[in-house]
Amino acid sequence: MEKRVSNQDEPQNSPEEFAEDQQADVAVEEASSGSSETAADVDLVARIEALEAELTEAKEQALRAAAEMHNVRRRAEQDVEKAHKFGLEKFVSDMLPVADNLGRALEAAAAEGADMTAVTEGVDLTLKSLMDSLKKHGVESVNPEGEPFNPELHQAMTAVENPDAEPNTVINVYQVGYTLHGRLVRPAMVVVSK
Repeated sequence: MEKRVSNQDEPQNSPEEFAEDQQADVAVEEASSGSSETAADVDLVARIEALEAELTEAKEQALRAAAEMHNVRRRAEQDVEKAHKFGLEKFVSDMLPVADNLGRALEAAAAEGADMTAVTEGVDLTLKSLMDSLKKHGVESVNPEGEPFNPELHQAMTAVENPDAEPNTVINVYQVGYTLHGRLVRPAMVVVSK
C-alpha cells in the first residue's frame, strides 16, 4: 500500500537553512555574472592594447614625417645655395670667349707694325659677340637716340636748345643703358632737347 504524504508531512526548512539557500543562489548568480565581467575585462584589455599599438604606430609615422620634412628642407636649402653659387655658370661660360678675343686684340695691337684696321675689326667683332651673349641672357641695351625722353629708362645729363628736334627728345646718348629681363639695370645717360 502506498503511503501518501501531505504537505504537512514534508519537512519544513528552518530560517537558517533558508538564508543559506538564498546565499548559495546569490553566489551562483555572481559566479555566472562574474564570468561575463571577466570576458568584458578581457575585451577591454584587448582594446587598450590595440589602441596602444595604434598610438605607437602613429608616433612612429609622425617621427618619419618630421624627419622627411627636415630632409626636404635641407635639400631645398642646398639647392638654393647651389643656385646662388653656380647660377651664373652658363653666363660666365658665354663670356669667356669674349674675354679671350679681347686678350687677342690687345696682343695684336701691341705687336710691332700692327695693322690698326685689323685690330679695330677684331674689337668690333668681339663687341658684337659680347652683345649677342648678353642678349641671350636677357640683357637688352637702351639706346634711345631720337626717341622721346622716358624718365623710367633715361637719365638726362643736360638739356640743350635744338630747333631741329621736338622738345623733350633725346638728341645724344652719352652712355647706353641696359635692362635685364625688362628690369632697368642702368639708365641711358642722355642729352635732351628743350
